[in-house]
Amino acid sequence: MVEPTDRSSTAGQRLGAPESFGVSTLEPGLRPPTQPPGKLVSIRVQMLDDTQEVFQISQRSPGKVLFDLVCAHLNLTEGDYFGLEYQDQRKMTFFPPDHTQLMEELTRYLFALQIKHDLACGRLICNDTSAALMVSHIIQSEIGDFDDTQSWQHLLHNKYLPDQDAIRDKITDCHRKHVGQTPAESDYQLLEIARRLEMYGIRLHPAKDREGIKLNLAVAHTGVLVFQGYTKINAFNWSKIRKLSFKRKRFLIKLRADPNSHHDTLEFAMASRDCCKIFWKICVEYHAFFRLFEEPKPKPKPILFTRGSSFRFSGRTQKQIIDYVKDSELKKVPFERLSSLLLGSSNNRNRSPSSGDSPLGSPHVVVNGNGPVNDQVMGSPSVLGPGQSPERQQLSPLTSPLLTEAGYVRNDDEDEARRKKFPTDKAYFIAKELLTTERTYLKDLQVITESFQSIVGKDEAFPDPVKNLISANYDPVYKFHQGFLKEVEQRLAQWEGRSNAHIKGDYQRIGDVLLKNIQGLRQLTIHLQKHSECLVELERACRTSRKVETLCREFEQQRVCYLPFNIFLLRPLHRLLHYKLILERLCKHYPPTHDDFRDCRAALADISEMVLQLQGTMMKMENFQKLLELKKDLTGIDGLVIPGREFIRLGCLSKLSGKGLQQRMFFLFSDSLIYTSRGMTPSNQFKVHGQLPLYGMTIRESEEEWGVPHSFTLFGQRQSVVVAASCAAEMERWVEDIRLAIDLAEQSSSPDTDLLSSSLSENKLSEDGGAEQEMEDELCSSRSSLERQGHRGNTTVHVCWHRNTSVSMVDFSVAVENQLSGNLLRKFKNSNGWQKLWVVFTNFSLFFYKSHQDDYPLASLPLLGYSVTVPSESENIHKDYVFKLHFKSHVYYFRSESEYTFERWMEVIRSATCSASRSLPSTRKDLY
Repeated sequence: MVEPTDRSSTAGQRLGAPESFGVSTLEPGLRPPTQPPGKLVSIRVQMLDDTQEVFQISQRSPGKVLFDLVCAHLNLTEGDYFGLEYQDQRKMTFFPPDHTQLMEELTRYLFALQIKHDLACGRLICNDTSAALMVSHIIQSEIGDFDDTQSWQHLLHNKYLPDQDAIRDKITDCHRKHVGQTPAESDYQLLEIARRLEMYGIRLHPAKDREGIKLNLAVAHTGVLVFQGYTKINAFNWSKIRKLSFKRKRFLIKLRADPNSHHDTLEFAMASRDCCKIFWKICVEYHAFFRLFEEPKPKPKPILFTRGSSFRFSGRTQKQIIDYVKDSELKKVPFERLSSLLLGSSNNRNRSPSSGDSPLGSPHVVVNGNGPVNDQVMGSPSVLGPGQSPERQQLSPLTSPLLTEAGYVRNDDEDEARRKKFPTDKAYFIAKELLTTERTYLKDLQVITESFQSIVGKDEAFPDPVKNLISANYDPVYKFHQGFLKEVEQRLAQWEGRSNAHIKGDYQRIGDVLLKNIQGLRQLTIHLQKHSECLVELERACRTSRKVETLCREFEQQRVCYLPFNIFLLRPLHRLLHYKLILERLCKHYPPTHDDFRDCRAALADISEMVLQLQGTMMKMENFQKLLELKKDLTGIDGLVIPGREFIRLGCLSKLSGKGLQQRMFFLFSDSLIYTSRGMTPSNQFKVHGQLPLYGMTIRESEEEWGVPHSFTLFGQRQSVVVAASCAAEMERWVEDIRLAIDLAEQSSSPDTDLLSSSLSENKLSEDGGAEQEMEDELCSSRSSLERQGHRGNTTVHVCWHRNTSVSMVDFSVAVENQLSGNLLRKFKNSNGWQKLWVVFTNFSLFFYKSHQDDYPLASLPLLGYSVTVPSESENIHKDYVFKLHFKSHVYYFRSESEYTFERWMEVIRSATCSASRSLPSTRKDLY
């Protein structure tokens, strides 16, 4: 809101087009304050939270300069939703249909203030139940948890509704249910209720129809709306509108041809030509902002004469804002809610004014800590997570010297000298890979045998049979690999000449060590076969006991458990594949006459037999484990983990609806396809909106039909859905996998499998703007038990969401085989020195440690969406064996110690950054 120094201007008017203050035209009779050319103008701007700031700009400056100054003052990144206007009205330029797409907590807070203002002035019309519920969330945000005396006094002295006294008891009853809810969560709930109301974001423009009946026109993200009083009587979606125009004071809507309609042009009379033109311009802005992918190009100026308006929408579209915020390195700047600070409620002692959800930033390195992942770049300040107060916040490891430029150890000469002492034979580096990955594997086993068992051993609720089963079948494996690792370390020390033992014999080989220990490992086959039973029994215990489930979820939040716990349970089976691949490389490298060839070939035969024996169990457990992980990431779904169901692909697609293209997370199984949206809950789960059974489904590319790039239509027996992929390659992957899934569903004997819980009707209503009462019942419950589980927010699902990509079960299976550990030197794009780190590649991510002895990683970098290349000459990286990771503007350089390790890192990272083809390695061909 803008208050000119000369207050003679008409109040309550929206400021003008891009050349003035904002993005629309001036209302009749309104002119900006005039000043002599070139002089500074002082303009007082009143914010939505009622604070005021004075800005000085040149009188010749365009209005965008003032608006940009305001956004910069607020640290507001998603400012395109907002606008400035003259005194007595507060205005959002655009009301987002889905507030979960807003990345910034500050943006959501400002929208919450707008809703609060609209309620107070009577503009947001709704029933008493909705009004009471919204006010209760506003009060929770301002004064904290319910206190009988304080809450009652607060309502007496603050006006949130024109007729507030009549429903005061309803407001306090709702407020009682919000105990523990943070201000950020209150904003979320407020916007969730408001966005489903018929008058949400509606600004009425008086008009008359052909018969002279008084009506009101409005525009929303869906299209043009017609109201009689406050009742919506008609709606014209953008997809049905061919053209919008005005002639003098007549507003014209031309519709696409419809055999069921007699009129293709609708006409409304407005108060004046200016009113008509203003409404037309707002419609043009709304259509461009919500429907277009990119800002429209300006209309070329005519040479001789003009015809019609040259007005075009100026600014970023909603999609461009979402992509910009998601992909940028902007710091999340903390802010304070003024009302909470002024009140100083004792209930707010443990509540942070700036607490809120920090989404995983697409290209950013993330901290492996408690709760959802902080959105940070290496070396940037830490951000508070949901419910965290400044007192409880731990210093981010990324701000320590370890992972910042200030902490670089410039030991290039020392490292080069040490490297020259090592053997250069490829077999040595293959053996060293065995050593480095064995160190990581032993640390992973410790997560089960030491960290997890120490927790469950103290808890009486954890069932003894499951506890004993895990201990009996993992402890012997861990003890065996302790001895194995010690033998490998001794052999590598001898190979490198760091021991006098090399004088007595030739120790530049590894086959004898592998053969001896793989023969020993065969004696543990009975335990390896039991590991699948451990996974099943642990899941059964979690399903039957809430305490056990809570215990396991809390353990997953510990930093030592840097991956989902079930993945650790499958590590011994996966390690067999690694031994097999290492031995295959050794046998390929050695000539048959080499002394080490015979032992390597014998060890390869033994391990291949073990892999073949356990292969069926391994693939079943991988699918089972993936279903269990998805169960934690989804809410609103029942019976996901059932025999016979196979996971195929997950990832982002844009779903076309009346609201335009909206980002949705899709999950493809062998019998159905479900689509979800990302929730803003403490657990960051994805909320299911709908299910498409695959039995009888057909698929057709439909880019020409809908004019949306990379789109295709899914025709089900009950409904059809139009979706669009981010690129042609993504569309090809989805279409291929969906066709595969349809074939699998046709072979199934149960075509009507229903994954979704009874809450699907509510979810579907929320997707399509359904009945109000169901929405209120759903929101009154505040948070479900699933939402209270603190599931970590950096899973593959969340990375796919923020990188707008997808991953298949084939990719997961390839990732199982492509794991690597070792020391790397790392450098940022704009730094000089190289920093030595222990790096582990697994689960599509790089995990960074100070050394291999650390118990947990200090930071991680999800690689989905990144590219791996070698630096160009212009980058001035004059070192050997350097590879480059980059995603848009984010660049990291890594140095390896040899040509072999360089090629291995490139190979495994490419497996994470490039989607796997359908042709699988021989051990994985039976995946489907």
